[in-house]
Amino acid sequence: MSEERDPEEFYRKLKSQLYDTAMWPSVYLYKFIVPTNPQKIKGIEHIFDNMGAVIKTKKSRKGSYTSVSVNVKMKDPDAVVDKYKEVGEKIEGVISL
Repeated sequence: MSEERDPEEFYRKLKSQLYDTAMWPSVYLYKFIVPTNPQKIKGIEHIFDNMGAVIKTKKSRKGSYTSVSVNVKMKDPDAVVDKYKEVGEKIEGVISL
């Protein structure tokens, strides 16, 4: 029995949890996993340009994947979700954690 995850339901729950657990604006930590490809990593960095984001990358043991951590001040949970959606739409193969 395969259970499909409804992205909109996931984002609604995330927004609710963020409103309940933080004072906004707040610093938020995004974590993404992408196949190791300089263009994909630069694409994520570009999405967070001019926001004062601190971005760190780390390759997997075999180098096939790279984790990208983005620490950035966001104005509210809607802005957090909008960035998740933007990354998902623009970067093929990305996994958002």
